[in-house]
Amino acid sequence: MRQLLLVLLGRIGRGAPHVLGSGLPLMSLALMVVGCASPSLMPETQAVAIKDRDRALASHAAAIHASISQSGNVGALAFLDAKDGRLVVLPGDSSADAWSRYTTSPESGTGRVSVPPVLTFVHRADVPKAPETVTRSLLQQQQVLAALETELRDAHRRIEEQLGIVQRALAESTAATKREADARADMQTALSSLAEELATVRKFMLQTAQLGWLNHELTVENASGIRKAATASQELSASSARLEETMRQLSGSLAGQLKELANRLDTIQGKVSSLK
Repeated sequence: MRQLLLVLLGRIGRGAPHVLGSGLPLMSLALMVVGCASPSLMPETQAVAIKDRDRALASHAAAIHASISQSGNVGALAFLDAKDGRLVVLPGDSSADAWSRYTTSPESGTGRVSVPPVLTFVHRADVPKAPETVTRSLLQQQQVLAALETELRDAHRRIEEQLGIVQRALAESTAATKREADARADMQTALSSLAEELATVRKFMLQTAQLGWLNHELTVENASGIRKAATASQELSASSARLEETMRQLSGSLAGQLKELANRLDTIQGKVSSLK
């Protein structure tokens, strides 16, 4: 592994055109290979497999970074097809993003790509980060979690929408209740006013009835008075007639008495004269 690193450094130092542009990526991959060559606690067969995989990817560093540069993303998942050993580069801004793009692409369902259990996310040349080793199961779990997060986010959005609808309905119901209460208060006020008007009308009708009754009583009393006056007038006329008849009788009687008295006086005067 140290010899491989020296070879890569020598090619960069000599300024090979196809290596100079990707010197940093080659260094990253080479350092990854050297780091994996250090003693670890993993089984020897697994360590050998990782070394072989990293060595194979290091030989494709130029192609990997060329794909990353063309995509414009932060990096890419790089691995060798488990069936035919060809290089597969999946661009993305993170390992999860690259895996999500791959699984949602039409190519994912064709079965032409056989993804190994372990993949490497290589950063763009201007990003000073070492390659990251990720497992396929981890990416799948992250995808499931991302899908669950999306579902939860959508559910939360739907709940918020439903809550907004309920709040608007509650506000409308409250406003309708207030309007109904206001209308009920207005109706109560109108009914109170109508009751007062009815009481006034009833009082006026009662007064009118009383005045009608009084008018009737006065009319009856007036008619009775008129009848009494007519009767009194008739009686007065009869009395006047009787008085006139009496006066005439008295006048006739008085004239006879006066005539008789005058005759007596003449007789007396004649007797007195004869006595002289």
